[in-house]
Amino acid sequence: MITLREGKEEDVPAILKIYNYFIVHSNATFDLDPKSLKERKEWFSHYGGKYPLIVAENNGEVIGYCCLSPFRSKPAYSNSVEVSIYIANNQQGKGVGKLLLSDIIKRAREIGHHTIIAGISDDTGRSAGLHQRMGFEFVGRFKEVGYKFGQWQDVSFYQLLLK
Repeated sequence: MITLREGKEEDVPAILKIYNYFIVHSNATFDLDPKSLKERKEWFSHYGGKYPLIVAENNGEVIGYCCLSPFRSKPAYSNSVEVSIYIANNQQGKGVGKLLLSDIIKRAREIGHHTIIAGISDDTGRSAGLHQRMGFEFVGRFKEVGYKFGQWQDVSFYQLLLK
């Protein structure tokens, strides 16, 4: 049974394993080199409160995570957030993403955020499809803004207004 909960520092090694897979095998992130445990612990330290990080767990194993980050640093953007979601490769297509994204949207509303932005470079279309099913609207595409796997990558932006 899949359960969702707040991420804890003890989850960082599992989060790291999931994320590093996508660095090496996917254009879902524009990081090019796998992260160390120290780097990921520093990254994790920025979450909590206004910027939650949640994990999906199955039988005690972290199988995915989702978090909200500041969209931009200027004060006028303070109620706009960016969402990130990563599901372990062997757990994709099982509804984990929908559970995580639903929960993070609920949390964003409770916190009082106004909008959630998702930047997606996804050649499979899975992430874009998930976001659209959850109510996000396509709002634009930046062409050839990241270079990975020997080719230029586009990033599509999706937005959900939390009315």
